[in-house]
Amino acid sequence: MDLDEARTYVRQNSHAVLSTVRRDGTPQMSPVAVAVDDEGRVVVSSRETAYKTKNVRRDPRAWLCVFPDGFYGQWIQVSGAMDVLSLPEALEPLVGYYRAAVGEHEDWAAYRQAMVAEQRCLLRLTLLHAGPTAPADPAPPRPARLGCGLAWVRPGMGAARLGPGPGPGAARPRPGGGAASFLPIKAKGP
Repeated sequence: MDLDEARTYVRQNSHAVLSTVRRDGTPQMSPVAVAVDDEGRVVVSSRETAYKTKNVRRDPRAWLCVFPDGFYGQWIQVSGAMDVLSLPEALEPLVGYYRAAVGEHEDWAAYRQAMVAEQRCLLRLTLLHAGPTAPADPAPPRPARLGCGLAWVRPGMGAARLGPGPGPGAARPRPGGGAASFLPIKAKGP
């Protein structure tokens, strides 16, 4: 998928999950409404005090999974470098964001006052990648009971078993999938 196709999709679908990077390197995800600004960036309204804003200030890498109102159906993922536009410069771009994502507001003066009172800012994603570019996995792994215990099965790939069912030595899939990508599960103590 090229970046212009991704922008067209975002203009028609405003629901998304934004993923930013926490200080410890793990993802922090937030449900958001998205729009596309006049420069072709995907934009999100946030607060100066929100974790996603603090994360973007520290590490500009960001990812969005954008999907339709009904959740099911075609979806896309976009990624790139995100920056933060703060007030007072963000005020009119926040108006543009609202118009693109929702439409006209009944009282723009009240909207502008709320943006200032809530310490709103605009997160702007400059797109670098868009997809999916490969077919999605037809089915996620699912647990299956075999005669020898619990195993994870990926349709068409058979089962992988690294130990007994739940408890020490049991198997769970490693992120990324595949028949050889299983990690042992450590038992939780009392």
